Amino acid sequence: MKTQDMNRDWIATASTLNKALPFLQRYTNATVVIKLGGHAMGSDEAMDEFARDVVLMRQVGVNPVVVHGGGPMINAMLDRLQIRSEFSGGKRVTDAATMEVVEMVLSGVVNKRIVQAINSQGGRAVGLSGKDGAMITCSQTDAALGFVGTPDEINPRLLTDLTNREYIPVIAPLGSGRNGETFNINGDTAAGAVAAALKADRLLLLTDVAGVKNAEGEVVTELSAEQIRTLTREGTIAGGMIPKTETALNAIEGGVRAAVILDGRAPNACLLELFTEHGAGSIIRAD
Repeated sequence: MKTQDMNRDWIATASTLNKALPFLQRYTNATVVIKLGGHAMGSDEAMDEFARDVVLMRQVGVNPVVVHGGGPMINAMLDRLQIRSEFSGGKRVTDAATMEVVEMVLSGVVNKRIVQAINSQGGRAVGLSGKDGAMITCSQTDAALGFVGTPDEINPRLLTDLTNREYIPVIAPLGSGRNGETFNINGDTAAGAVAAALKADRLLLLTDVAGVKNAEGEVVTELSAEQIRTLTREGTIAGGMIPKTETALNAIEGGVRAAVILDGRAPNACLLELFTEHGAGSIIRAD
């Protein structure tokens, strides 16, 4: 009986691979930018599963570029150091002391954890921040927010060089000011800007929700840019979903073929989106 069950499992696996072939061909040489949110990182087991997905994508010819957040980890470190942190309009007010902690956590702890997880699964990940190679040049978003930046220019040369050599870039969302300052960038915003600069085929925004929901609370699997604007005007898209959908729209306007908002806590979320017919989450395309 156990042998029969194992045979059925292998047959199901083979059938899944067979059905995935058109999608594997579809994404050969495609660039996919993945925003990995702090809440989506979860446990070590979840991180290892995400890393395997990314390595598999690279193995079948996709060029993955990972941009990560790390809000919960930053909060934990600020608490440990007894540094008070405030938010305004959903964005962290970042003074000089907070900026030091943000850079330490994002470029150090979080970035290297992701790099190590990918390398442990057989990949070749390289940890970066937007400061490396003058990749992201920022201006100050709002003086009241301190060292919070908005990307002005993205130089994708370093990323292109790495992906051409089959490395997997892992980017902490930090940028440089024109006067040498270091700026903290919203992770979604950084991912969208990088995706647009690379003219990525897909921007995957991994978060802690299943996707964009309609007025009835149901996840809408496909949306146009105009539908997103309508749902926002009606108040159906609200709160933390607004900056994510704005990031998706800006990326599409910048040349990204489509953006997807999906639950990064779900097993194999990236593979389900790219390599199955039903996909995962909410895909947003140009009108």
